[in-house]
Amino acid sequence: VQLQASGGGLVQAGGSLRLSCTASGRIFTINSMGWYRQAPGKQRELVATITSGDITNYADSVKGRFTISRDNAKNTLQMSSLKPEDTAVYYCRTDLFGGRIYWGQGTQVTVSS
Repeated sequence: VQLQASGGGLVQAGGSLRLSCTASGRIFTINSMGWYRQAPGKQRELVATITSGDITNYADSVKGRFTISRDNAKNTLQMSSLKPEDTAVYYCRTDLFGGRIYWGQGTQVTVSS
């Protein structure tokens, strides 16, 4: 499975951005898709995930502001009311049935105050 992420960029606080991630390859083996982020000097953390059954999970810090959706092998993270603390490199991830994990390339999100 290969992951291609797009989106990100620079936005002012309160603004919105959209991230997308498209999987290719053995997509029928995909269980869940999601986004993680890593800020400088911090560990990578979960942002949001969505399963093949459209069950979503969000970090407390983004609940009510971020929405993840999925259309077959593509998932989209709509980010609204962005805060400076949302600044990080965002990584797309997919978990296959059977446990294998794949990561996409990171995309920078910068929120200015």
